[in-house]
Amino acid sequence: MSAGTMVAPGADAAAGEDAPLARPVITGLGVVAPNGVGVDQFWAATLRGDLAITPITRFDVSGYAARLAGQVPDFDPNDYLDNRFIVQTDRWTWFGMAASRLALADADYDPATRDPYETSVIFGAGSGGNDFGQKELSRLHTRGRTAVSVYQSIAWFYAATTGQTSIRHGLKGPSGVVVADGAGGIDSLAQARRTIRRGTASVLAGAAESGLTPYALTCHLSSGRVSTAVDPRAAYKPFDVRANGYLPGEGGATLLVEHPAAAARRGAPKVYGEIAGYAATHDAHHYSRPADSPVWLAAAMRRALADADVAPGEVDVVFADGAGSRDLDALEAAALRDVFGARGVAVTAPQGLVGRLCAGGSALAVATALLALRDGVLPAVGNLDEPDPSYGLDLVREPRPCPARVAMVVARGAGGFNSVLILRL
Repeated sequence: MSAGTMVAPGADAAAGEDAPLARPVITGLGVVAPNGVGVDQFWAATLRGDLAITPITRFDVSGYAARLAGQVPDFDPNDYLDNRFIVQTDRWTWFGMAASRLALADADYDPATRDPYETSVIFGAGSGGNDFGQKELSRLHTRGRTAVSVYQSIAWFYAATTGQTSIRHGLKGPSGVVVADGAGGIDSLAQARRTIRRGTASVLAGAAESGLTPYALTCHLSSGRVSTAVDPRAAYKPFDVRANGYLPGEGGATLLVEHPAAAARRGAPKVYGEIAGYAATHDAHHYSRPADSPVWLAAAMRRALADADVAPGEVDVVFADGAGSRDLDALEAAALRDVFGARGVAVTAPQGLVGRLCAGGSALAVATALLALRDGVLPAVGNLDEPDPSYGLDLVREPRPCPARVAMVVARGAGGFNSVLILRL
């Protein structure tokens, strides 16, 4: 699916309100993460520095080199979904639909009371329905094709969460899915901004993933970048001298994005911040090896700042990609020094507490940045013990009070994707 360009009947948000130049606002957050479901639980755990990396329990990992991950514990889809959706969908869609329900509630936004064409759904995706697909492919190989569920054809699909969420809430605005690995969560918000500027009032955007199955873990391991540490404290460590790779995780976030005039007209109870700027580049280097230079990552940062009309000195904090591999962390640090100067801006990467959630990770980073702006406190880099001094970064070691108004969120995807979002109060 791809986002449409027409103004749908009943979409009144942007009429006469400088829609092409609008800076959409975020009015609702929904979080499903290894360290908490719901904004309050997640944010409190993040500020405490609770490490949510645990031994994988969802299948037998005794034969795998990596045995740790960020898992969402005790998640019951029945708390958020009707059974008819549960039987048709994969765990990643359960997460996305649950986060969407939480975001709508947080924004006091009831789609049932609004024109169905007034709201769109645009999510990022990176791996699709791993759990459902693993089960059905096993049935295919052991019992034959007649044993495979008819829902396999849709449950694995990248657009499943977008489609099922729009069906669940009766949303008919221009909708779609973007695929850019770990950058997909940010890219979904950029597409939400485009959709609002084309005339749609509101967009559910973000991403959630669940890639903890035998097949998915094998795919992660093929990158050669997964930590094989057996102690969670020794594993995924962004910007640490002992960084030895990342750990996969599951979960993500949904954000309700609205045209500012539409949010004001309906009396939205809160505004977390605005999408002030965005840019994306691609290294175009190699599908599995990183580029030798951070030039295109730095270019994405500069272009996002220019799009927001924000100078580097106005940025209060960067939520970094924090890959957890020495070479990738060094490249990101070089890009940050190039744009901001040595120790020129506070840098954090709380995802060290939960793992890398593919597209869900960048959506969760945006939600975390908005909470930091709301409360005036910067969360610490997750699982950081000894920062590498050669990076020249002002890494947040403990929660830091800061009257922040501008945040940059950086995300990279496998193969060379670079995406940067600027948020502003």
